[in-house]
Amino acid sequence: MNKKALGAAALAVGLTASLGGCAAGSDGGGGDSAAGQELSILIASSGDAETQSVTEAANAWAADNDATVDVIVANDLNQQLSQGFAGDSAPDLFYMGWDQFSTYASNSYLEPYAADLSTAGDFYSGLVDTFTYDSTFTCAPKDFSTLGLIVNTDAWAAAGLTEADVPTDWDSLEAVATTLTTDAQVGLSFGLEYARAGAFMNQAGGQLISDDGQTVEADTPENVAGLEYIQQLHEAGVYKTPSELDSGWSGEALGKGAAAMVIEGPWIKGIKNDFPDTNYAAYELPAGPEGKSTYTFTNCWGIPQGSDTTEAATSLVEFLTSDEQQMAAADAFGVIPSTESAAALYAESYPENASFVASADYAVSPVNFAGSTSAVADFNSQLETLIGGDAQGILESFQTSLQAALDEANAQ
Repeated sequence: MNKKALGAAALAVGLTASLGGCAAGSDGGGGDSAAGQELSILIASSGDAETQSVTEAANAWAADNDATVDVIVANDLNQQLSQGFAGDSAPDLFYMGWDQFSTYASNSYLEPYAADLSTAGDFYSGLVDTFTYDSTFTCAPKDFSTLGLIVNTDAWAAAGLTEADVPTDWDSLEAVATTLTTDAQVGLSFGLEYARAGAFMNQAGGQLISDDGQTVEADTPENVAGLEYIQQLHEAGVYKTPSELDSGWSGEALGKGAAAMVIEGPWIKGIKNDFPDTNYAAYELPAGPEGKSTYTFTNCWGIPQGSDTTEAATSLVEFLTSDEQQMAAADAFGVIPSTESAAALYAESYPENASFVASADYAVSPVNFAGSTSAVADFNSQLETLIGGDAQGILESFQTSLQAALDEANAQ
């Protein structure tokens, strides 16, 4: 997934079009065989490499099953998918983002097929949780990304730092950021948004939703501490937002040499296109007062509920999520496999990204219940005022809006 696509997911921009109708062929029946079936797949592609990889895999399955598959690259996945459901013409298989999943699942648009896959027990438990609705594992995760600390190794060496100096907690993160800050570069940069700042809230021991799923816990002292730590870094002059560095995202700031460390995911490799001379290394995020935490961003393979191609589409998902095919996708465009066994192979094959895999053991998905996206979007807007602002007040506002959304979701 490229920077723009991941950025859209990380900002949790919600589904704006209303959903209506049902899947094409939604007569409640299921096909008896894949033979002779004509399937369509709607994807959001990061580029030619991803499109070609998905197409080759789909064609290989089709050849083995006497079927045909048409891979469609969406210009706007959310819009085209919502229009497809509204017009009874949903694709037979599609990318379903973590931030849209609950909205679709709560409206009964998704076939709950994943628990019946032969590989159901092979996926990371955190990814299974992300795509579980009403206690049912609904759709199979296709890959994932986690956040990590990305270090410009040339700046690191120039500051006299070694591997032993890699920060492991908040104190050492501030210390290293201070060492790396010069007149020409700041020590640390990341976007001031929930999908980055929220990791600090979690590291401080905070969470947004109570364990029973009934109460929002946004304005707790722990979450306040996470945001105030960011304020502390900025006040010390060792952290700046990408916009303060005349950059569109922190990866650009890293590539330009304006920031020595950033918080991003494996998509950071994209900076090599614009800044080929940039050398970097990826590490797990430093732990906070209450331990390690990072976010995971993922998609699943969605199937329309009741579609008459469900059996064939499920067979195709089994093929696409096999270790062999997931590693082929990883080789082609860099995504991390969603099964633990394939991810282990990925870490061996791409040791520079091993830290992203290691953090999957404790990574959590950002809040994503149906209706939460508008509250998160408002929170993101308020976070823009965090520097020099009131962390407690921002979280109190978020508490109110997110609780209202949760109450509405629980009432359905």
